[in-house]
Amino acid sequence: MTSTMRQGDELLRSMGRMCTEHDPDIFRSVLDRVGDKWSLLLIGILEDGPQRFTQLLKTTPGISRRMLTITLRALERDGLIERTVYAAVPPRVEYETTELGRTLTEPVLRLAAWAAANQDAIVDHRIAYDSRQEPSELV
Repeated sequence: MTSTMRQGDELLRSMGRMCTEHDPDIFRSVLDRVGDKWSLLLIGILEDGPQRFTQLLKTTPGISRRMLTITLRALERDGLIERTVYAAVPPRVEYETTELGRTLTEPVLRLAAWAAANQDAIVDHRIAYDSRQEPSELV
C-alpha cells in the first residue's frame, strides 16, 4: 500500500471518529452547511469585507433573492457571518464573516483553488463516463 493510500485510509477513519466522538447529527449538519451550493461561495466573497445584500446578490452568480436570504440566515444561525443593521432611512444592512467564519477562509480558498485547477479534468471524466452509459442510466 502506498503512502498516499495509507493517508487516505487514515483520513477516512479519522472522519468516522470525528462523527462518532461528537453529536453525529450536528457533525453532518455542519458538513451539509459548508458543502451546500452557496455557503462557501458567500464566505469567500465576504472575505473581502462587509457587504450589503444587493452587493452579495450581484456578486453571487445564479443565486436568487430567496436563496440568498435563506443561506445568509443559515450562516448567521451557525455563527459564521454577522448581520448588522444600521439606523438609516432606508435601513442599511451589512453582512460580514465572524471570527469563526474567518477560520473557514483558508480551507474554502484551498478547495476553490482545487476546483479551479481540476475542473477541466472533471469535465473530461464526466464526458467519458456519460458516453459509456445507456441513455436510461444518465441522471
